[in-house]
Amino acid sequence: MANPIIPTSGNGDEATTKLGRLNAAVERSWVGRRFRLAARGTTFTTELRAGTATFLTMAYILAVNASILSDSGGTCTVDDCQAPSPRCKFPPVDPGYAACVSRVRRDLIVATAASSVIGSFIMGAFANLPLALAPGMGTNAYFAYTVVGFHGSGTLPYRTALAAVFLEGLIFLFISIVGLRSKLAQFIPKPVRISSSAGIGLFLAFIGLQSNQGLGLVGFSSSTLVTLGACPASERASVAPVITFPNGTVALMPGGTVSGGILCLSGRMTSPTFWLAVVGFLIIAFCLIKNVKGAMIYGILFVTFISWPRSTGVTVFPDTPAGDESFSYFKKVFDVHRIQSTAGALDFSGAGKGFFWEALVTFLYVDILDTTGTLYSMARFAGFMDDATGEFEGQYFAFMSDATAIVFGSLLGTSPVTAFIESSTGIREGGRTGLTALTAAVYFTAALFVTPLLASIPPWAVGPPLVLVGVMMMRSVAEVDWVDMRQAVPAFLTLALMPLTYSIAYGLIGGIGSYMLLHSWDWACDAATKLGYRRKVGAGEEARAITEMNSSGSAGGSTREHVNDGGHA
Repeated sequence: MANPIIPTSGNGDEATTKLGRLNAAVERSWVGRRFRLAARGTTFTTELRAGTATFLTMAYILAVNASILSDSGGTCTVDDCQAPSPRCKFPPVDPGYAACVSRVRRDLIVATAASSVIGSFIMGAFANLPLALAPGMGTNAYFAYTVVGFHGSGTLPYRTALAAVFLEGLIFLFISIVGLRSKLAQFIPKPVRISSSAGIGLFLAFIGLQSNQGLGLVGFSSSTLVTLGACPASERASVAPVITFPNGTVALMPGGTVSGGILCLSGRMTSPTFWLAVVGFLIIAFCLIKNVKGAMIYGILFVTFISWPRSTGVTVFPDTPAGDESFSYFKKVFDVHRIQSTAGALDFSGAGKGFFWEALVTFLYVDILDTTGTLYSMARFAGFMDDATGEFEGQYFAFMSDATAIVFGSLLGTSPVTAFIESSTGIREGGRTGLTALTAAVYFTAALFVTPLLASIPPWAVGPPLVLVGVMMMRSVAEVDWVDMRQAVPAFLTLALMPLTYSIAYGLIGGIGSYMLLHSWDWACDAATKLGYRRKVGAGEEARAITEMNSSGSAGGSTREHVNDGGHA
């Protein structure tokens, strides 16, 4: 077993305190025996503290995931518009469609919390590991912006994309049950495997820097595609591909969409919400530097609290019909929101399309790579890994936990669920058993009752965590052998193509394809060498066989002659 990085708990002076007596009682109880508290050197209160730390560091996913997925429009269609037309979904967005998206966002907050509860409960109760689960960052962005597209402008409708996630979850569960999961991850080229997490991090950071999803620092440029933005909302313009006819009339290009608020007309770097987001960014960054637990949530809370008062330049409740509706829902504070549209919204009618299977394979690949890698790294960090076998305690049920959570998550309406790397904070706090994950599940359950507050978190509060999650995901590039160009080129293409093509799938295709091309000559030479060696060996063996036969024949002839001579004598 690998040595644990976290400190273990002792039973010295603690046994004489009230907490010590509580821990001793729990340790002797069925709970202590079931979760092996004594065997893993931890206590009941330590597990509760670790679960709290884990939740605080990953609670941002409740608002972030809902914000990202709601950008796809969810189940909303042009029929929800007050004035139905193909353009009503795009800026300026029809009020009816905007209200529908707002309701979908509330559904997705509940779906995110519920899927996190399910995944964390299964991991804690069956695998007995201190790992919490939630919809993964990266796959949610791929789901929203590549597969479904902004307000349904992508390759698949929201309902069909959920069906792809559901089938992927079933396949993922099957390969976990039969034990193929770890073996499949080994078939991915190492440089692509290493750089894919960093590429997803760049993708998330790029999303967090844009105006619709985050800080607004990056804007549109007609000459360079992107440029500096951060201008006030009143100074932003929408951009759309148009066709100008000979008579001078202008029409939207077939298949084109309107991108709202991405072109700054003037006032760059003067947006008040941008500077508020910068303050939130710095708060999170300083907390991360000082290893403060819950750094992400502190930054989100600060920006959100400043944005709640109305009649300010940074309010999230503007004086519009949509703002009035959002503020009315916000004032409820406590509300058990019932999922109205995203639960059970699967549609398999598009399963015959190539885009459906492209999305399914990409989800499957990322889940195999990301989730499996996270589980192995967290198991080693906690000291559960057996270096001799490369396996860890509870591995079988851990593999089935996230796969099962993916299936349930898709039925609720969210993107794939995965083990969170933020679970390392709970492990650092001393978490060693499934009680840590169960504690996090309890917190996610409590979040179901404050949906109005979570639905009122603005995009400029969500952007800073996205950027900093990208920062943390970049650490893997240090493992790439940048001196060997056969390793460096696929790694770089994987890194660059994900954000620049706005697609995780294209980044993976570029990385794997370039790896195969750059190694094709070596593989061909090796194959030719082996084939030539086998032919040479085969010819040599045949020649030796003929020689031996001839030698045997000559020897036999001499013997017969000798016998004949003897008989004659």
